[in-house]
Amino acid sequence: MKYLITLLLSIVFTTQGIAQQNNVIEMADVMRSNGKIYVVVAVLATIFIGLMIYLIRIDKKVQKLEE
Repeated sequence: MKYLITLLLSIVFTTQGIAQQNNVIEMADVMRSNGKIYVVVAVLATIFIGLMIYLIRIDKKVQKLEE
């Protein structure tokens, strides 16, 4: 019973939070109009690619140590 009440309350609060997020994000519009959004995307992509390469290298080293 507690699980059901918790589930229902979480659904209600989640939908209420989503309904209130209809505001326009001005920062994204300004960055997009200035062309800076592409710099942000490039930096995030570089960080993500670097992390993936690092994880792949670590995985190969661990596999080599396991053998």
